[in-house]
This record gives sequence, C-alpha cells and structure tokens, in this order.
Amino acid sequence: MSQIEQQQTAEQVILSRHSVRQYQRDVVIPDAELNEILELAASAPSSWNLQHWRFLVIREQANKDRLLPIAFGQQQVSDASAVVVVLGDLQANLTAPIVFEKATPEVRDTMLGQINGAYANNPTVGRDEAIRNASLAAMQLMLAARAKGYDTVPMGGYNPAALIQEFNIPERYVPVMLLPIGKAASPARATERLPLSDVVINESF
Repeated sequence: MSQIEQQQTAEQVILSRHSVRQYQRDVVIPDAELNEILELAASAPSSWNLQHWRFLVIREQANKDRLLPIAFGQQQVSDASAVVVVLGDLQANLTAPIVFEKATPEVRDTMLGQINGAYANNPTVGRDEAIRNASLAAMQLMLAARAKGYDTVPMGGYNPAALIQEFNIPERYVPVMLLPIGKAASPARATERLPLSDVVINESF
C-alpha cells in the first residue's frame, strides 16, 4: 500500500467513526480480533510510557446485563458484543521500574526520579495522568474497532461507585468510560462539528 493509500485509509477510518447507540444483539467478535483491537489501543502514547490504562472486558451476557442499571438503563451495554470498561491507573508510577527495566542505569534512575517526584509532590498528578492517558487509549481503541468494521460509543453516563462495587474494581483504578463495541443495528445519529474558526486559536487569545 502506498503512502497516499495509507493516508486515505486513515482518513476514512477517522471520518467513518460515529457514536452508535443501537447494536445487533448476539454478534460475537472473535477472540483474536478483539485482542488485536485491544493491542492497537494499548499502543497509544502515555506520559513517561507508564501505560496508565487497564481494560476490563465484559462479554458474557449476564455480566453485560449487570451493567444496565449501572448505565441507567442504556440498552447498548446489553446489546453490544462487548463492553470495555476503560480504567485509569492511579498508581501508574509503581509500574515504572518494569517499564524502564531494560534502560541504562543512568536513564532508569533519571526517569524514576522524575516520575516519583511528580507523583509525590503533586496530589493531583496520579488522577490527572490516569484519566488523560486512559482517554488516549480509549480513542485509539475506537479507531481500531472502526478499522476492523466495528462500531463503538464512548459512555460517561453511568454510576462509577456502583460499577466499582459490582465488578470489584480495586481502589487503584478509576473508571474513565464505558466503551460498547459491536455491529450497528441502525446508523448513528448525524452530528455537526463546529467550524475550525470556532475551535482553533492561533498563537494567543
């Protein structure tokens, strides 16, 4: 595939991604294909390469149905092939020794010093980085799913406390969003985008 063809394909994937809220029930995503989507999502960039995301994958129908009241009755969590609960690691700094295990001692010591200093000196760093970087992975997951012919919808409408309790999520992880994945039962609702003149500020306000 030429560079132009690759560019066109990337643009098509991005522009064809829409938030789908109605899914064909009982569509099964093959394990290998779902793992490919998750691997692509996990290749997202992250601060200090700490890879702050964790993916709680819910595929069993009984477990998807447990999500219904947590998601305030939004049917897509029950009908989609899978629901990925995107979590952010509040203590991602603890993974730093593993991430930099193969680095030179000088690089490892420098990076560990930066990371542990940031987490120790600013109480908001852990949560901010968890949400920011998990969101990067979530966006990449949606694009990976679209590239493979599946639809998604990012969901912030759910009860985080109930989700944590129902699925035994450890305190270390903060729920960032729910991501149903599957085949659309009906087209996504058309949406408008603000013009660039409304969203781009050149140089300074």
